[in-house]
Amino acid sequence: MSIHPTAIVSPKAELDSTVEVGPCAVIDEHVRIGPRTKVGPHAYITGWTNIGPDNVIHFGAVIGDYPQDLGYDGSEAFLKIGAKNVFREHVTVHRGALKDDRTTRIGDNCYFMCTSHVGHNSQVGNNVIIANGGTLGGHVIVEDRVNISGNCLVHQFVRLGTLCLMRGGSRVSKDVPPYCITNHTNDVSGLNIIGLRRAGASLATRTALKQAFRALYLGGLNVSDALVQLRQMPESPELKRFIEFIAASKRGICAFSGQAAEDSE
Repeated sequence: MSIHPTAIVSPKAELDSTVEVGPCAVIDEHVRIGPRTKVGPHAYITGWTNIGPDNVIHFGAVIGDYPQDLGYDGSEAFLKIGAKNVFREHVTVHRGALKDDRTTRIGDNCYFMCTSHVGHNSQVGNNVIIANGGTLGGHVIVEDRVNISGNCLVHQFVRLGTLCLMRGGSRVSKDVPPYCITNHTNDVSGLNIIGLRRAGASLATRTALKQAFRALYLGGLNVSDALVQLRQMPESPELKRFIEFIAASKRGICAFSGQAAEDSE
């Protein structure tokens, strides 16, 4: 184990023997850190925080601090982080508040750029990217492969569906269906075709999702009637996920902006 002499590490913290801790970092007593994780200078890791292997935590990041919830009384609440995530300078990730299972969760292979924030009780999947200044309110659900661009704002309790893309500066207080691109405020403009290609979706799958998008947003139907039509389309795992996500929405879904995103197919 490599711990810089200026770091402050509680003797009650559990660190794997391969963990590296940089100058002036602070690690509190309830923290557990897995193999090969690197904690950079001036990082602060606190609370009931469990960090898996091969994570990299950069300068000034604050991981596991109190939730920004006026009702939180300091009781035991949790942050669980998977493997191979990167937390860049001054990222903040807060542990859970006193609701649900009191846990904030982050999956594997995520990249959190400078000053991005994950609010209490949020659930972040795998291979998620949040660019500089991206902010998740409390209880947000971010599914796999979501890409959140710079300075995007996500209201508490919102869900971001698989492979959706938030363009820079956009903000949502309603759910974003899988594979969609957001613009401005609660608007979608089309499908994340590039993301679908990179994820290995076939041309047939992309074509089917385009048809589903048109039925939902351009067919002149309300959401309930559009779902009836979507369920009559040939089934695929991607279309099933699209339908299930929309049907489960409690906040409602983002509307079509009226200006389609560029489509190279």
